[in-house]
Amino acid sequence: MKIQERTGAGAGRSAAPAQPSVGDRLPSPPRERKPALAALAVLLILVGALGATMLVLRAGDRIEAVQVTADIKPGESLTKDNIKAVMVNDDSGANFVPWEQRAGLMKLQAKSTIYDGTVVVGQMFADKTGMEQGKATVGVSLKEGQYPAGLGSGDNVAVYRVGSKASSGSSEQNGSSGSSGSSGADSSLLVERAVVVSAEAAGGDTISSTALPVTLTVDAADAAAVAQAASAGEVAVVLIPGN
Repeated sequence: MKIQERTGAGAGRSAAPAQPSVGDRLPSPPRERKPALAALAVLLILVGALGATMLVLRAGDRIEAVQVTADIKPGESLTKDNIKAVMVNDDSGANFVPWEQRAGLMKLQAKSTIYDGTVVVGQMFADKTGMEQGKATVGVSLKEGQYPAGLGSGDNVAVYRVGSKASSGSSEQNGSSGSSGSSGADSSLLVERAVVVSAEAAGGDTISSTALPVTLTVDAADAAAVAQAASAGEVAVVLIPGN
């Protein structure tokens, strides 16, 4: 009787439902594929790579050019003290002067005023021996009172002929030459705009106790009148706007 009970108990235990093993998992649902997002990701990657390539190419086209660090007046030249090197894009189309050519650039002179911070191009300069077509250079000797203080190269001036009567103030001279004295008392405009090439006395002083030699660039048509008045000591210059 005891044997049958044990058998029955074992049979009851074997009939219990089998439990699933711990390692088994339920199947996951298939993931939804989005081809549009994948294409967009690939496109963004290509755009980023293209942008990086362009930056590298642009960086390779940069060169060292000459930049002025002070105002350069017409007729003046560059020196090692008023230039520096800056990086510029070589593909801009501008004729920038490479830094390694600065020595040759110092042998030229500025055609017009070049302002501080300008990256210079070759067209801004001309040979020192060259003269613009239709222009002439005239030298005048100015006494004190015939030129403004601080007159220097690059200044724009108007040139007047002043009469001998106004400069001398001698009544005796007026009586001896009435006709010439009346005409000499008048002052007339010889040149509306001239450019001062240089204005330095002997020794480099800009102020002289006797006379100040000044070199002017004028229109060729006005050169004879200015030279004639200068030979008589009847030239005066006045600073005008545009300096």
